[in-house]
Amino acid sequence: MSTAASAKNGTWRNWGGNVVARPAREVTPASVDELAAAVRKAAEDGLKVKAVGTGHSFTSIAATDGVLIRPQLLTGIRSIDRDAMTVTVEAGTPLKRLNVALAREGLSLTNMGDIMEQTVSGATSTGTHGTGRESGSIAAQIKGLELVTADGSVLSCSEKENPEVFAAARIGLGALGIVTAITFAVEPIFLLTAREEPMSFDQVAGAFDELWAENEHFEFYWFPHTGSTTTKRNNRSAGPEQPVPQLKGWIEDEFLSNGVFQVAQWVGRAAPGTIPSIARISSKALSARTYTDIPYKVFTSPRRVRFVEMEYAVPREAVIETLRELKAMVERSALRVSFPVEVRTAPADDITLSTASGRDSAYIAVHMVKGTPYQAYFTAAERIFTAHEGRPHWGKVHTRDAEYFDGVYPRFGEFTALRDRLDPDRRFQNDYLRRVLGT
Repeated sequence: MSTAASAKNGTWRNWGGNVVARPAREVTPASVDELAAAVRKAAEDGLKVKAVGTGHSFTSIAATDGVLIRPQLLTGIRSIDRDAMTVTVEAGTPLKRLNVALAREGLSLTNMGDIMEQTVSGATSTGTHGTGRESGSIAAQIKGLELVTADGSVLSCSEKENPEVFAAARIGLGALGIVTAITFAVEPIFLLTAREEPMSFDQVAGAFDELWAENEHFEFYWFPHTGSTTTKRNNRSAGPEQPVPQLKGWIEDEFLSNGVFQVAQWVGRAAPGTIPSIARISSKALSARTYTDIPYKVFTSPRRVRFVEMEYAVPREAVIETLRELKAMVERSALRVSFPVEVRTAPADDITLSTASGRDSAYIAVHMVKGTPYQAYFTAAERIFTAHEGRPHWGKVHTRDAEYFDGVYPRFGEFTALRDRLDPDRRFQNDYLRRVLGT
């Protein structure tokens, strides 16, 4: 087990650069036993404990001034069960590594988010999701969990074993224990055909229900200060495989979507008055394209431009009304918004604190480039989202507290009662959990 004192190694910062922590010490366990020992030692020293993956959360959900657990040595596939069609993976495994390993085995997850840099435990614990008519978040694909609890014991849970823990720990916020392994449902690898094309905002808004119903995975991006969107429809395909040509992919995904976009962000940050004009140009920069590839190559895309993000889940039937209100707010304000607004969907699930728990949901995500003041935009957007009983993504910027969550999550009390049982001394507490779950 390797440890590193913060005093020597400086501070921890998240990917977005908006969260800073100074842990008393860092621990990188090489086994579950070592991780459990680190939790017990922290208790002896009177220190809190948090685990952190790649730091892609924009909230302080992983921040601590106690012991920071880094799981990068807990990686790789433990086992594949082809009869049950499951894979058990160590918690520190990056989603990218898991997807590549599964593809080599002829297997795939059913759905993915749009990036795959996070660890499997970090992504699931915060409710990371993609878009889907019937297929839910990454956590909704979990069949079993192993976690180290506050007393240093190792607990396994599934629908049959400790089912009340399983119901909550799939999206556990790091409040119930430290996840050490996850068992996912998998299926034989398949092909997806992606159809990307521009559409006007009014077209998408008017046909949203049909676009959602007709496609397995539908999402779109609206460019603020314009009436333009770009849409993406992903559906299973019999083939043949027709990936984006390498040069064309580099031009569109790297040069335009990352390189030119980064320059546009720099210009907009230096001269905010240019942002509406840049937005109109950007909204027309990407042309329509269709391609067919294996799932993770279709679901995910490179994100090189660093940003800060807020995302709320609203009832699916309210998404267009909510988005229209957001659009009207931007248009009547002095705000200059250089990042597209992302809209996705998820079916209802049975995870206690999932943003889609018990209701079909749609997600609206707003972004600002790293280093740009975002508070005014996010505050105005959050006012609209909460008016529709929105549930914020646990890993993205928001200001809601336990009182609010008790009102929008019917099973909120179940989660806090389970936390009282598993972590009565609040070994895994930090300021963020104190705010969102209560003391």
